[in-house]
Amino acid sequence: MYAVRVEKLNKTYYGKNIILNDIDLEMEAGGFTVLLGPSGCGKSTLLRMIAGLEDVTSGKVFIGDKYVTLLDPKDRDIAMVFQSYALFPHMTVAQNIGFGLKLRKVSKNEINVIVKQVADMLQIGHLLDRTPAQLSGGQRQRVAIGRALVRQPKVFLFDEPLSNLDAKLRGEMRLELKKLHTTLDTTIIYVTHDQIEAMTLATKIVVLNKGHVQQVGTPYEIYNKPANVFVSKFVGTPQINLLECKLAKENGVPGITLHDHFMPLPDYEFSAPFEEGRDVLFGIRPEHVTQFKQSEKSFEITARVVAYEKTGSETLVEFECNGATVRSKLDANVEIANGDDFKLFLALDNVSIFDFKTENRI
Repeated sequence: MYAVRVEKLNKTYYGKNIILNDIDLEMEAGGFTVLLGPSGCGKSTLLRMIAGLEDVTSGKVFIGDKYVTLLDPKDRDIAMVFQSYALFPHMTVAQNIGFGLKLRKVSKNEINVIVKQVADMLQIGHLLDRTPAQLSGGQRQRVAIGRALVRQPKVFLFDEPLSNLDAKLRGEMRLELKKLHTTLDTTIIYVTHDQIEAMTLATKIVVLNKGHVQQVGTPYEIYNKPANVFVSKFVGTPQINLLECKLAKENGVPGITLHDHFMPLPDYEFSAPFEEGRDVLFGIRPEHVTQFKQSEKSFEITARVVAYEKTGSETLVEFECNGATVRSKLDANVEIANGDDFKLFLALDNVSIFDFKTENRI
């Protein structure tokens, strides 16, 4: 069952500036769907079109089984939380949370009960008499979420709600949102450019770029089986290693040649016919480039240290290997210096192969 569905959705300005191009998506009821992509990719526009805050150039929007493309936002049974909180500065926390109920002519006693329940759930019950100016950024965001919760809509829409918070508070609020979704078992559609938010919160991620859907999948699929080079590079820090290679076979075993060395990939699931000599990009995450052999499927290379950063929990290293750059995550206490030669092992049980020309996964 899908809470939201869009069909052939397009958005253009002045007939030529294409923001969204033929978007087909189904967002499951009870799911936490994250729209992820760089600034300007169209993710916030898509959310606002679902909400009815942006006109649709062409295409259809459904919420549940209801066709809502031409309906006003108030008639769509959605609630939206913005990046800027959008609280009424002259109202108390309690008044802000209960404002929507007041408009719907709910009795004062019932409003007080509902507001207290929601505030306690969000751990802001002690702040009900304060105004927004007396709150921290995290507290204001909780008030904005509370105002959305009291409406009990079919779908919650979040537009980069944590981007104004500091790193520590973002981490805390991510955890609270995760708990909230589990507790309420509600449908959430959430926009962010932050891959950590997407990976930790989502049940499904939609990766967008330049108005096109690049991939739809679980966090595991997006990270470990990216559909193309863009997705592989956008998700993951440090960025994935991409090395130019050719497809090859040795004794009937498929693999690649890397700097004239054959690297067997017997268990890799190719999605296209295997063509020996085909130019490809070999993708491997930095955490799978290690000092020690992780399994029998590891491939050994020697590389020279170009730069490194000690973060406390790990050491991020950039190596040079036959003219190519290789990034790795090593142990926090590794002894290292620029110019050192290191023996490294590539874990071949978690890699990606992309066609060099199309940049699509094969």
